[in-house]
Amino acid sequence: MESTLLLKAVERILLIIIGIATVFATGQEIYGFFLARTVSLADLLLLFIYTEVLGMVAVFYKSRRIPITLPLFIAITALSRMIILQGKGSDPENLLYEAGAILMLAIACFVIRQRSISDFFENDEESVSRKDD
Repeated sequence: MESTLLLKAVERILLIIIGIATVFATGQEIYGFFLARTVSLADLLLLFIYTEVLGMVAVFYKSRRIPITLPLFIAITALSRMIILQGKGSDPENLLYEAGAILMLAIACFVIRQRSISDFFENDEESVSRKDD
Protein backbone atom coordinates (compact mmCIF):
# COMPACT_ATOMS: atom_id res chain seq x y z
CA MET A 1 0.00 0.00 0.00
CA GLU A 2 2.81 2.40 0.90
CA SER A 3 4.65 1.62 -2.33
CA THR A 4 1.53 2.53 -4.30
CA LEU A 5 1.31 5.88 -2.53
CA LEU A 6 5.00 6.47 -3.12
CA LEU A 7 4.64 5.67 -6.82
CA LYS A 8 1.66 8.02 -7.13
CA ALA A 9 3.60 10.79 -5.38
CA VAL A 10 6.61 10.30 -7.66
CA GLU A 11 4.26 10.25 -10.66
CA ARG A 12 2.70 13.56 -9.63
CA ILE A 13 6.09 15.15 -9.00
CA LEU A 14 7.35 14.03 -12.41
CA LEU A 15 4.22 15.34 -14.13
CA ILE A 16 4.66 18.69 -12.40
CA ILE A 17 8.31 18.78 -13.52
CA ILE A 18 7.29 17.90 -17.10
CA GLY A 19 4.65 20.65 -17.06
CA ILE A 20 7.04 23.27 -15.69
CA ALA A 21 9.82 22.27 -18.09
CA THR A 22 7.41 22.41 -21.03
CA VAL A 23 6.20 25.89 -20.07
CA PHE A 24 9.82 27.01 -19.63
CA ALA A 25 10.81 25.58 -23.04
CA THR A 26 7.80 27.31 -24.62
CA GLY A 27 8.86 30.60 -23.06
CA GLN A 28 12.40 30.14 -24.37
CA GLU A 29 11.09 29.44 -27.86
CA ILE A 30 8.84 32.50 -27.86
CA TYR A 31 11.71 34.64 -26.57
CA GLY A 32 13.79 33.32 -29.48
CA PHE A 33 11.05 34.48 -31.87
CA PHE A 34 11.33 38.00 -30.54
CA LEU A 35 15.13 38.03 -30.77
CA ALA A 36 15.19 36.60 -34.30
CA ARG A 37 12.13 38.59 -35.40
CA THR A 38 11.03 35.62 -37.47
CA VAL A 39 8.89 32.54 -37.03
CA SER A 40 9.15 29.47 -39.24
CA LEU A 41 6.78 26.56 -39.72
CA ALA A 42 9.21 24.31 -37.81
CA ASP A 43 9.01 26.74 -34.87
CA LEU A 44 5.23 26.63 -34.90
CA LEU A 45 5.25 22.83 -35.01
CA LEU A 46 7.56 22.81 -31.99
CA LEU A 47 5.12 25.02 -30.11
CA PHE A 48 2.35 22.66 -31.14
CA ILE A 49 4.33 19.73 -29.69
CA TYR A 50 4.75 21.65 -26.42
CA THR A 51 1.01 22.32 -26.38
CA GLU A 52 0.24 18.65 -26.93
CA VAL A 53 2.58 17.64 -24.09
CA LEU A 54 0.85 20.08 -21.75
CA GLY A 55 -2.52 18.74 -22.91
CA MET A 56 -1.37 15.20 -22.22
CA VAL A 57 -0.35 16.16 -18.67
CA ALA A 58 -3.71 17.90 -18.14
CA VAL A 59 -5.66 14.89 -19.46
CA PHE A 60 -3.72 12.61 -17.14
CA TYR A 61 -4.56 14.79 -14.14
CA LYS A 62 -8.26 14.81 -15.07
CA SER A 63 -8.79 11.18 -16.03
CA ARG A 64 -5.77 9.41 -14.48
CA ARG A 65 -4.99 7.87 -17.86
CA ILE A 66 -3.46 8.98 -21.15
CA PRO A 67 -5.32 8.17 -24.36
CA ILE A 68 -2.90 6.40 -26.71
CA THR A 69 -3.75 8.80 -29.54
CA LEU A 70 -2.10 11.80 -27.84
CA PRO A 71 1.47 10.42 -27.99
CA LEU A 72 0.75 9.28 -31.56
CA PHE A 73 -0.26 12.85 -32.51
CA ILE A 74 2.94 14.15 -30.90
CA ALA A 75 4.98 11.63 -32.90
CA ILE A 76 3.27 12.67 -36.15
CA THR A 77 3.96 16.32 -35.42
CA ALA A 78 7.59 15.60 -34.49
CA LEU A 79 8.16 13.64 -37.70
CA SER A 80 6.57 16.43 -39.75
CA ARG A 81 8.85 18.95 -38.07
CA MET A 82 11.87 16.77 -38.77
CA ILE A 83 10.96 16.60 -42.47
CA ILE A 84 10.63 20.39 -42.61
CA LEU A 85 13.95 20.95 -40.81
CA GLN A 86 15.83 18.63 -43.17
CA GLY A 87 14.92 20.78 -46.14
CA LYS A 88 15.37 20.06 -49.81
CA GLY A 89 18.92 18.76 -49.52
CA SER A 90 18.00 15.62 -47.61
CA ASP A 91 18.13 12.10 -49.00
CA PRO A 92 14.83 11.23 -50.77
CA GLU A 93 14.98 7.74 -49.29
CA ASN A 94 14.84 9.19 -45.77
CA LEU A 95 11.86 11.29 -46.77
CA LEU A 96 10.03 8.15 -47.89
CA TYR A 97 10.82 6.39 -44.60
CA GLU A 98 9.62 9.36 -42.57
CA ALA A 99 6.47 9.76 -44.66
CA GLY A 100 5.82 6.03 -44.27
CA ALA A 101 6.19 6.36 -40.52
CA ILE A 102 3.70 9.23 -40.49
CA LEU A 103 1.28 7.14 -42.57
CA MET A 104 1.60 4.19 -40.18
CA LEU A 105 0.98 6.43 -37.18
CA ALA A 106 -2.04 8.00 -38.89
CA ILE A 107 -3.45 4.55 -39.67
CA ALA A 108 -2.88 3.53 -36.04
CA CYS A 109 -4.78 6.63 -34.88
CA PHE A 110 -7.61 5.83 -37.29
CA VAL A 111 -7.86 2.20 -36.12
CA ILE A 112 -7.80 3.21 -32.45
CA ARG A 113 -10.46 5.88 -33.02
CA GLN A 114 -12.69 3.44 -34.91
CA ARG A 115 -12.33 0.89 -32.15
CA SER A 116 -13.18 3.43 -29.45
CA ILE A 117 -16.19 4.67 -31.46
CA SER A 118 -17.49 1.12 -31.93
CA ASP A 119 -16.95 0.44 -28.20
CA PHE A 120 -18.90 3.61 -27.42
CA PHE A 121 -21.84 2.54 -29.58
CA GLU A 122 -21.79 -1.00 -28.19
CA ASN A 123 -21.86 0.36 -24.63
CA ASP A 124 -24.60 2.82 -25.61
CA GLU A 125 -26.73 0.02 -27.09
CA GLU A 126 -26.28 -2.04 -23.91
CA SER A 127 -27.43 0.87 -21.74
CA VAL A 128 -30.47 1.43 -23.98
CA SER A 129 -31.42 -2.26 -23.82
CA ARG A 130 -31.11 -2.18 -20.02
CA LYS A 131 -33.44 0.81 -19.86
CA ASP A 132 -36.01 -1.05 -21.95
CA ASP A 133 -36.01 -4.05 -19.55
